Amino acid sequence: MDDPTPTSAPGDGSGVRAALDGLLARPGALFRAGFYLALGVLVAYGVWTLIGSLRGILIVLVVALFVALGLQPVIEWLIRRGLPRPAAAGLVTGGLLASVVLGLWAVVPLVAEQVATFAQDAPAQFEQLRRNPVIAQLDAQFGVLDRIGPALASGQWVEGAFGGFAAAGAAAANLVGSTGLATVLMLFFTFSAPSIKTAIYELAPASRRPRVRYLANEIFQRMGDYLLSMLLVVSLWGVGTFIVLMAVGLGRFALALALLTMVLTAIPAVGSFVAMAVCTLIALTASPGVALVVLAYFLIYQQVDAYLVQPRLFARSLKVPPALVILGVACGMALLGVLGALLAIPTVASLLLLYREVLVPKLDAA
Repeated sequence: MDDPTPTSAPGDGSGVRAALDGLLARPGALFRAGFYLALGVLVAYGVWTLIGSLRGILIVLVVALFVALGLQPVIEWLIRRGLPRPAAAGLVTGGLLASVVLGLWAVVPLVAEQVATFAQDAPAQFEQLRRNPVIAQLDAQFGVLDRIGPALASGQWVEGAFGGFAAAGAAAANLVGSTGLATVLMLFFTFSAPSIKTAIYELAPASRRPRVRYLANEIFQRMGDYLLSMLLVVSLWGVGTFIVLMAVGLGRFALALALLTMVLTAIPAVGSFVAMAVCTLIALTASPGVALVVLAYFLIYQQVDAYLVQPRLFARSLKVPPALVILGVACGMALLGVLGALLAIPTVASLLLLYREVLVPKLDAA
């Protein structure tokens, strides 16, 4: 005789209803489930709040680790040439720190001089602007210059621009502290790279450790190759900018603007446009013809860099489709600003490596 009890088809929701009926029949279990759910939400919120509070330190940690990984290919190259690892790491990090110090030595005095000159000449420039017929007509309607003039003459705009001297001092102290912390962490990661890698490998089960070692080494290698390739890209930008500025008679600003161009062009997608705007505006103070020459150089070399230099350098090290590069840079910029844009491309390359080496084989074997 057939069983008259109807059988529920899979996916009709009867399993969910049975579970709910079981919970309702046992109020204690329902209470415990609600308690653990609320506790999980509170723990997740606490972790998120903690990460937000430590955001600045975490960013410094990521930057230090990123720079240390970028130095590893050079250190390994020196080790293969017979240099001991401590000496190789010290030579590379010493060269990096010396380059940073020389760059600041070239840029900071020029920036300070330009700011002082602007502060001194601001009232005179304001009076010249007032005599412009168009500006004078607008000022007669809205009275804007009458409020700006006294502020420029008294120097209050300097304090307002930086939120007060106390806030400017606090920001400078924070920058110095973050830079010092990043430098110390970078030195630690650079000199302790082998032990750090070993600790990472030991987190994996012994049976999977060779595979994890291979993937981690590939990720580290790609990050290092990316940074070395980017260093060559920005160096070409800096050398070209220096030569052009010297040729058009802007030798006073050539070194500082070349270093600034190197820093800005390290930012994917938008950095070269910002560098072009800054250099063109400064060249405009000399003459419109000089500004046109500088603008033409940036426009031409942008095409050379985008279609010749970077594809050849990054084709071997990254193997990332251009669409993913643009998407990654946009997401990184939205999450972490300029730092996110800098970290986006190697991060996308690492995720793409995991996709190709881990996910795709599992899907093929399923």
